[in-house]
Amino acid sequence: MKILAFYGSPRRNGNTSRLLREAVAGAGESGAEVVEYVLRDLKLSPCLEIYGCRQGGRCVIKDDFQDIHDQLLSCQGVILASPMFFYTVSSHTKILMDRCQSLWVKKYWIEKEKPGNRPPARKGLFLAAGATQGKKLFDGAQLSVKYFFDTFDAELWKSLLYKGLDFADDVLAHPDYLQQARRAGRDLAESILEEHC
Repeated sequence: MKILAFYGSPRRNGNTSRLLREAVAGAGESGAEVVEYVLRDLKLSPCLEIYGCRQGGRCVIKDDFQDIHDQLLSCQGVILASPMFFYTVSSHTKILMDRCQSLWVKKYWIEKEKPGNRPPARKGLFLAAGATQGKKLFDGAQLSVKYFFDTFDAELWKSLLYKGLDFADDVLAHPDYLQQARRAGRDLAESILEEHC
């Protein structure tokens, strides 16, 4: 059982990174192999919309996305963590999402799959933190994450969304949030294991 974990924050030790580390630990406790990606450290070009992927469904830009592409198709679960920037995910996270346009092209143009026709093969957990208390703070991000996950046949299994977290250490004042993230990582791994066994 392999789960990918994507750190989408520009801060290495910010709130979402701390939450994700707990979720990774929980998944590991349940026997998952977790492959971690710190997006800020990778060489990832934005999608250039040149549609080289129309030939075989694979992005033609040669950078760190090539490894991510292969890992996405061989994993059973994904955990994505991002802070909120202007009511959406971070730029690092959005670049990852946009590069999965090649998977969308393969699925819906090349293979001519009908939306909603293929059952999900993977489960995804989304962790997010935002500074404000806005009523719709996470609405746009959750919709983006749902359709991002769809490109590699993953369902948005669960989201943990936290408001009022701005400075890097704010989440430390909420140990229950960290416990929830650890439990969600553990539950994700156990859910995948149960489904595949």
